Amino acid sequence: MPSRITLHMVTSLDGFIATSDGSMDWFEFTSPYERGVEEEDAAQFLSGIDCYIMGSHTYELARQVGWPYGDTPVIVLTGRKLPVTKENVRFYSGEIPELLKGLPYQNTYLVGGAKVCREFLRLNLVDELCLTTIPMLLGSGLPLFESGSAQTRLALKDCKAYKNGLVETRYTIGKGL
Repeated sequence: MPSRITLHMVTSLDGFIATSDGSMDWFEFTSPYERGVEEEDAAQFLSGIDCYIMGSHTYELARQVGWPYGDTPVIVLTGRKLPVTKENVRFYSGEIPELLKGLPYQNTYLVGGAKVCREFLRLNLVDELCLTTIPMLLGSGLPLFESGSAQTRLALKDCKAYKNGLVETRYTIGKGL
């Protein structure tokens, strides 16, 4: 089992990860914040991630907009037949705990979609939550967290406000809090 699983998502300020029609055009919105820090070197940050786990819709979207995961191993949770376009992509349709038992990775990032993230949270398999918040209220759309989800204690680990107005918050999830 991976030693750490981080759920990493981009959300609107009101907690949505996509509009009602599935659009994510609003991801491009920024609002300058002079006191913010410079964005960190993405290459350095990404080099610390050993594996990505995602759902099939996130996989399809990533293929459309330009593959951001490089050669890092990617596991796509799906029961559908999807085209394999990269050697580092593997598909999985079984139980999540069974998948994790055999993973040799130290730092796994869970990057979507909402159903996959919710299931990992429900199974208490997420160690850290990293949310990048875009300063926009969508009003409706696809929420990251469903109404009626279990209460979960979080401990703030870090918070950064960037010059582009995005805010990244990192939380350790409930275990032992």
